[in-house]
Amino acid sequence: MTKADLIEEVSRLAELTRKDSEIIVETIFESVVNSLRAGDKIEVRGFGSFRTRSRKPRVGRNPKTGARVEVAAKKIPYFKPSKELKDLINHDHAAAPAAEAK
Repeated sequence: MTKADLIEEVSRLAELTRKDSEIIVETIFESVVNSLRAGDKIEVRGFGSFRTRSRKPRVGRNPKTGARVEVAAKKIPYFKPSKELKDLINHDHAAAPAAEAK
């Protein structure tokens, strides 16, 4: 699903104009980015949590030349799905073994 698909889905389900749906989706994404940038954790119950992880500086290699390259320390975004989301995704797979066990 792309951002455009998500906007279209919000528009259809909420019966909003495409423009209003686009504003909503963009606002949510901007809020997530701004919170992560500030070092905050975002937790959406039943969905998962977003946070940042720090990577230490390291020495890498240029794959083309093999030259050593200093890679600076940086923060990376990390998403951890909730147990509920994992269960929803695997619902069909979990139902089959339970049915076979009977």
